[in-house]
Amino acid sequence: MDSFKIFIVIMISLISFSSLCQEEIVEELTFEEVIQLAREQSPDAIMAKHQFRANYWEYRTYKADYWPNLSLGTTFPEFSRAIKKYQNADGTYTYVEDNLNTTSAELNLRQNVGFTGGQIFATSNLARLDVFGNDKSTSYLSTPVSIGYRQPVLFYNEYKWQKKIEPLKYEEAKKAYISSLEDVSLKAVAFFFDLALAQQNLQVAQINYSNADTLYQIATGRYNIGTIAENELMQMELSLLNAGSSLNSSLVDLEIKKFQLRSFLGFNEKVNLKLIIPREIPELTVDVAKALEISRRNNPDIIGFERQLIEAERAVAKARSEKGLQADLYASIGYTQQSEEFSDVYVNPQEQQRITLGLEVPLLDWGLGRGRYKMAQSSQEVIKTTVEQARTDFVQNVYLNVMQFNLQDDQLMIAAKSDTIAQKRYDMTKQRFLIGKVDVLDLNVALTEKDNAKSSYIAALRKYWSNFYNLRKITLYDFIKDESLDTDYNKLIE
Repeated sequence: MDSFKIFIVIMISLISFSSLCQEEIVEELTFEEVIQLAREQSPDAIMAKHQFRANYWEYRTYKADYWPNLSLGTTFPEFSRAIKKYQNADGTYTYVEDNLNTTSAELNLRQNVGFTGGQIFATSNLARLDVFGNDKSTSYLSTPVSIGYRQPVLFYNEYKWQKKIEPLKYEEAKKAYISSLEDVSLKAVAFFFDLALAQQNLQVAQINYSNADTLYQIATGRYNIGTIAENELMQMELSLLNAGSSLNSSLVDLEIKKFQLRSFLGFNEKVNLKLIIPREIPELTVDVAKALEISRRNNPDIIGFERQLIEAERAVAKARSEKGLQADLYASIGYTQQSEEFSDVYVNPQEQQRITLGLEVPLLDWGLGRGRYKMAQSSQEVIKTTVEQARTDFVQNVYLNVMQFNLQDDQLMIAAKSDTIAQKRYDMTKQRFLIGKVDVLDLNVALTEKDNAKSSYIAALRKYWSNFYNLRKITLYDFIKDESLDTDYNKLIE
């Protein structure tokens, strides 16, 4: 038995020494500080930030499609040297060497028209052609200005649907970012109370081991004078061994839980975390009707449901337009001029016009277009049914979460009172054991109840705060401050 006690002391000393060598900084953190650190610097929070940035730039790309687009294109040089076949006036053919170089520049201004789904454009270009060889020459071709319009003549306007969907997607992304932070908070709650429980288990194990050692020494003395049987002494020795085993397990578990919380918060291995367990909870009761109203306004899933329905409607409209007549209209008007002198290439430009109407009529597609249309309709009905069911489940989920949360303060009060009673009962049973009024079995029962009550109290605290942050995630609302959760989105994209 003495060798076992020496082993325990050595284990505690080694772990303490290892902690001193490797973890030079001791961080005492409250529950609120852990939550805040997780939301600011945890890898999960950083990933949520970058996901929002990606969604933001996707939205900016959509907006940019409606702004004028100015571009400059150049070709310098485009050199060609080849032997080509030309037909003479008498019908014979001659092989002639072409030795050409073309240089050009073009300025394009384009503007999408959301109302019609078309595009208006204006262009200006200038080209120079250099011919080398025996017929050496230089000529210029200019288009000072050309204005035109492209229009897909369809019943489907992609711009119209983008205008409905893209703002919803961006709003959903903003709400989803806040919801992701609440997921981070929920993880922080789990890691915090994992370590808090490990801290408490170690304290309990140390006290239990010290008590078991003291009681074993007393039992040994009583056995030596014949006041207790050998069976009771062996029971006390077994309790001491179990206490030592629990102490070892608690020491290892504490280090594991420290590592997990450190990793989650982005700390290195030199930071030794010590948590301050919260003892107070806010006096708060959440109204179900209020929670439902807020969640319908704030939750990203609600926005997602609306987006899914519109996307399904868009798919049907697109499939319907593709199964019938399709046409594209192109029209432009402008001026052009060519000259062998650069100074004359913009003098007295001539008018130019171009109109193109392309038609495509399906004559025989074996029902492909109609099949796609029917598939899109079926998919729309499936999405409608799924969304309706999801909305029903959402309301039920909010209701259940509110009910669970409103019960937790009573559960926590019961757990706290049970902890106090179990501790007092163990202390009394221990004193009665010392004076020989109860046997070791009663003492072990009281010890087990004491340890379970302490664990139950930590579990009740964990359940309370888990439910609280889960309710925040569903509603994106802080019921303590009585305000919707929000953030400065401009800082996220800096």
